[in-house]
Amino acid sequence: MHNTILKTALASLMASAGLIACAPTTPHLDTRFGDAVNTAKAQQTINPDASLNTDPVAGLDGQAANAVIDRYHKSYEKPPAPVDVFTIGVGSSTTSSSGTAR
Repeated sequence: MHNTILKTALASLMASAGLIACAPTTPHLDTRFGDAVNTAKAQQTINPDASLNTDPVAGLDGQAANAVIDRYHKSYEKPPAPVDVFTIGVGSSTTSSSGTAR
């Protein structure tokens, strides 16, 4: 008899634990989930109707834009000459008309 009571109590405890696990733990937070992201997106959108504008964008034509990109890429082909930090400012002092260095 004692074993049956223990099994019944354990079964009811397991059933109640299973029901509690299914209950939502944050019902108030879930109703506003994503509001911060949606607000941030709305604040960063300058013109929400921009996709409705069918006017072409004024700017460079394709050949000029391609030349600009090519020049940009070529600027990285040869690294800049190294700078000797120990000679910065050496020999660059100017003298005034009285002969003293400034």
